Amino acid sequence: MHLAYDGTRYHGWQIQPNGISVEGEIERCLSTLLRIPTDIVGAGRTDAGVHARHMVAHFDVNPNVNLNPNQLAYKLNRMLPPDITIYKVEPVSEDMHARFSACKRTYHYYISTERNPFSRHYSWLCPYTLDFNKMNNAAQLLIGYQNFAAFCKSHTDVKTTLCDVTEAQWIQEGKNWYFRISANRFLRNMVRAVVGTLIEVGRGRMTIEEFRQTIEIRQRTKAGESMPANALFLEHIEYDSTFRIPHQC
Repeated sequence: MHLAYDGTRYHGWQIQPNGISVEGEIERCLSTLLRIPTDIVGAGRTDAGVHARHMVAHFDVNPNVNLNPNQLAYKLNRMLPPDITIYKVEPVSEDMHARFSACKRTYHYYISTERNPFSRHYSWLCPYTLDFNKMNNAAQLLIGYQNFAAFCKSHTDVKTTLCDVTEAQWIQEGKNWYFRISANRFLRNMVRAVVGTLIEVGRGRMTIEEFRQTIEIRQRTKAGESMPANALFLEHIEYDSTFRIPHQC
């Protein structure tokens, strides 16, 4: 299942006991259509307020069920709230797992350098003058490391803080910028913490060498603050094409 959502009114992707979630809304509609309680597994767990232009989830169905993927996507979109859209449902091999089979994830964090009433919900309005050249130089250091404990939310049950970052750069769009980062996996709150620390570099409050030391010290308290969630988008998730099977419905 390929989908997108505006995370503004959700308490994140994962089902929460006291709040609405993207996962919960999809499972509610999917279970109604399939007439059996059906769980979905997402490729990741975006935090409250974070958006996704491309999320992937998988679910299992009885092989005896006559399921038309296109019709299922159409019916889901009729039932779901307008801030969640199912782009496509497709059959895949049994060993495909939305989370563990993903080989690359890409996030964007958007910054506005001027006041704009139409982008305020989906970008962070920067009140500072930033040196994006220094921020880009510092961002390149991320590719040379694997342990990102410095950017992981404290007191989580994460088993490892190792990630393989393959891309990290600031890209200009007119007068605005966005930070693009790709990796095989991300830690909880990692992208927003990385951006917050790079902002410190751009403001001249942290040197590039101090940014390197922050990575190596591996202490969250040494890094910058976590940036607001509304400017963060899960942009894309990539899989090996071997997981797909021919459409037989």
